Amino acid sequence: MRLSNTLKYIWGNLVLNKSRSFLTMLGIIIGVAAVISIMSVGASAQDLLLAQVKAMGTNLIGILPGASDDQGPPSSAFGIEITTLKYEDALDIKKLPHVLAVCSYITGRGTVSYQKEAYEFNYVGLTPDYPVVEDTAFAAGRFIKQEDLDNLARVAVLGSQAAKKLFGQENPLEKQIKVNQIVFKVVGVMKERGASGLQNQDEQIYIPLKTAQKIMLGIDYVAYIRAKIDREENIAPATEQIKQVLRFRHRIKDPAKDDFSVRSTAQALDILGTVTQALKSFLVAVAAISLIVGGIGIMNIMFVTVNERTKEIGLRKAVGAKRKDILLQFLLESAAMTLLGGLVGIILGILISAAIALGVNYFGYDWKFIITPLAVFLSTLMAVSVGLVFGLWPANRASLLSPMDALRRQ
Repeated sequence: MRLSNTLKYIWGNLVLNKSRSFLTMLGIIIGVAAVISIMSVGASAQDLLLAQVKAMGTNLIGILPGASDDQGPPSSAFGIEITTLKYEDALDIKKLPHVLAVCSYITGRGTVSYQKEAYEFNYVGLTPDYPVVEDTAFAAGRFIKQEDLDNLARVAVLGSQAAKKLFGQENPLEKQIKVNQIVFKVVGVMKERGASGLQNQDEQIYIPLKTAQKIMLGIDYVAYIRAKIDREENIAPATEQIKQVLRFRHRIKDPAKDDFSVRSTAQALDILGTVTQALKSFLVAVAAISLIVGGIGIMNIMFVTVNERTKEIGLRKAVGAKRKDILLQFLLESAAMTLLGGLVGIILGILISAAIALGVNYFGYDWKFIITPLAVFLSTLMAVSVGLVFGLWPANRASLLSPMDALRRQ
């Protein structure tokens, strides 16, 4: 039997049983759509994170509490509270050669209100070097000063969108707002910056570090420190000097017992790339499980099809069809269903990915819509492979039927 005739026959069977064919393909459609959308979201998220780290500058060194190896971030990066890093550590780091500026950070979240307006915002406790370290500027007023820090001043600098939400067109300078019912005076407004590190920087409230520590949170440690280095070629020696300072301050003699992690931007990019790639691969593997479920559904339907068409198989064998012809027919029928389902799944996955990109961009993130040829190729290959693998057993069973037994079966 010619291949073209076999394909026409297979297509006729699929059209004849539209509802059953669609329900059979549904698992493949969902599985392929999940793989495509997860690979797209993973690639887009990885691109966003890496771009944001690069945008921070190549001459930054980050200091996080908690030990880590060279292949991954410390546990504090995953939300575990570690209290070993202090503001005084940053003061000594700032005295090192090649260090231009140092900023300490602590974060919190609370209700920020002005008159009848109230919103949930992140607030960040900072030191005065923040604009230098982060390479930012303010649109009006001033930033936090050292005297604000030392005197536990209740002053605040607003992100551009936070200012618009709270004050609209009104000038916010010298006005009083409440952060968790504590009164702060607005002394500045930052220029628009956009999203960074999965947070919208323009919707944050900036207050003096010690005010955040003592008045807002009741703590004496910082979440992390960033140091800006004068030249990129000085990052390596500066990193070692920072480690030595912290070991001296924390009374650590054995480097294996460090209670901190020091990373340059380049190292952070490598680690971030490794972590996001591993996460993306894991999510794709989870999504691929639905393809296996779809394949089991196809196998069950193919067994039903073999039983329904037993007499047809016997008749074809009686007029000269060989075992390989029957095997090829049912294998192609299984592969055709998965391929068609795969194509629909690819289209659906692309549409889902595009919708996610539009939604994320709406919230101010520079989220790129990324569909790689590899994702399309892998999804198609997986769909066809599932069809062939799960169609092999029923196809082989059909090909082994003897013509006489098949024709006698009721």
